Amino acid sequence: MNGIDPNTRLIDLTVGQLYELIASATEKATSVAKSEKRHAYGLAGIASTFGCSRRTAERIKASGVIDGAISQCGRTIVVDVEKALQLYSINKNISQQ
Repeated sequence: MNGIDPNTRLIDLTVGQLYELIASATEKATSVAKSEKRHAYGLAGIASTFGCSRRTAERIKASGVIDGAISQCGRTIVVDVEKALQLYSINKNISQQ
């Protein structure tokens, strides 16, 4: 724990030690948050991801643009949100050229 004895009382820490302790805890929390994948479910999830109507979400899914981000088993649709946004922005940039 950055050279701080775990039995040290909080009141006995210096400002520098307290800063190190908070910084290390913040780094750990940030790395955990970044590693978590965000998923959306169904056409409603696609619509909320792209901020569009359900009908537009149907068109986006049917276009095949975000197929790499979609897992579908029967009627259950699971979308990797980050990957879908990335694929959509790449395709959008290609179509504008």
